[in-house]
Amino acid sequence: MLNNLIIRAEKPADYKNTELMTMRSFWNKFGPGCSEHNMVRIIRESKDYIPQISRIAELDGKIVGAVFYTKAWIDDGSAKREVALLGPLSVEPTMEGNGIGGTLLVESIKLATKNGIAGIILAGEPGYYPKFGFELCSKYGITDAEGNSYDAYLCYPLTDAFKSCKGKFIESGDFAKIGDEKLLEEISKEFPDYRKVKVQEGFMQIFDEHLGRVESIQGEIYNVRYWELVIPAKLSGNLQEKPYVGSDVQFCWNHKGGESKITKVLRNLLEE
Repeated sequence: MLNNLIIRAEKPADYKNTELMTMRSFWNKFGPGCSEHNMVRIIRESKDYIPQISRIAELDGKIVGAVFYTKAWIDDGSAKREVALLGPLSVEPTMEGNGIGGTLLVESIKLATKNGIAGIILAGEPGYYPKFGFELCSKYGITDAEGNSYDAYLCYPLTDAFKSCKGKFIESGDFAKIGDEKLLEEISKEFPDYRKVKVQEGFMQIFDEHLGRVESIQGEIYNVRYWELVIPAKLSGNLQEKPYVGSDVQFCWNHKGGESKITKVLRNLLEE
């Protein structure tokens, strides 16, 4: 954890900066652009928002992370038990690898416990959240609203009562607003017009790697532009095609200062 990282409740003066950071965190991760900045605003305005356990991370006066929670329910057909839905969890992309997301998770889980939350559910990266104690929902007989189970569908029991929950997970009805394209278009006008990248049809789900653009080449070193950063990287041994200056690439960023690798050369389908 960064020594000067502050975890605190969000204030109205933070709202726009939190939304911008969230937008940057999810931009082009699951598809062209993102909707998570709109989700944050919808959550704040929802009657099901749980601000008591939602938190932001601040570093040197700048918002570098945030986690939001809303009320949700597990319905067994005869009764509903209230739980909390985690999401989105976002980290400023240029600050990844510093433990910000993990610190937000740990602190907010402590708050959820103190506030008597029975348990937490999320749909997220199955390679990340189990490190913090999250387990498969299927272990407890919990499915989505249609009765389906997925590896990315995870939970964190906080009480013995949660462990006896079985049934369908029901999120706040306000989440239906996230799919409103007109609403997303309006809020997005308030933020920078970042470049959208589409590398495949459907859901991209780029978790462990990143999208960047080759800015320059110096021998075996390919300098990859990632937001405001330029990250030197080498080519992966199994790369089938060499990138050139201007190529969109998928790369593995070694946050600890070791060698970063370009793993795939991409084509932006929006620019073809």
